[in-house]
Amino acid sequence: MGAERLEKKLAHDEVLKVHRETLFKEWQVLAAELGRSAPTRLLEQLSDTGFAWRDVARMLGVSVAALQKWRRGDRMTGANRLKIASLVAACDLITRHYAVDEIGSWFEMPLVSECPITPTNLYAEDQHQLLFDYASSHSDPEQVLNEFAPDWRERYRSSFEVYEAGDGELAVRPKGR
Repeated sequence: MGAERLEKKLAHDEVLKVHRETLFKEWQVLAAELGRSAPTRLLEQLSDTGFAWRDVARMLGVSVAALQKWRRGDRMTGANRLKIASLVAACDLITRHYAVDEIGSWFEMPLVSECPITPTNLYAEDQHQLLFDYASSHSDPEQVLNEFAPDWRERYRSSFEVYEAGDGELAVRPKGR
C-alpha cells in the first residue's frame, strides 16, 4: 500500500511540474505578444482592472511618478515595457484559467485573514510560481505563505482579539481577558 501511495504521489508531482512549466511558458509567450502593444494601452488595461497605481508601481518595481509619465506617453526602457506586459499577461492567465473575477481586487485580498500578505506581495517579490499556485489552488494559502514567509504566523500574530461587547457591538481587547 505504501509503495502505491508513493507512486501516485510521484505521478502527481510530475503532472504538477509539467503544469507549472506549461503555464510559465504560456505566461512568457503571452507577455512577449502583449509587449508589442503600446505601453499606454497596457497601462489602460491595468487601470480598467481596478488596480491602484501604488500597487502596480510596487509590482513593477518603479515609482508612481514613472507610471504617470508612461501613461502620458513618455518613453520607457524595453525592460519596463516587458514588466508591464508580464503583469497584464499574468492577470489575463489568472482570469482565464482560474476564473478570478475583478483581478485588481483579488490581488489586494489577503491570502488568509490573520496575515496581510496578498497576491500583490507575491508578484512584487518575484514569487510568480507561488502566485500561480495560489490562483490555481494547487497549493493552499497556508502552504504558499509557509514558502513565501516561513515566519508569517509569528510575525503577524496579534495579542488582541475581537469580541462582542455587552452592548452587542464588536470591540477589541488583549487576548486572554
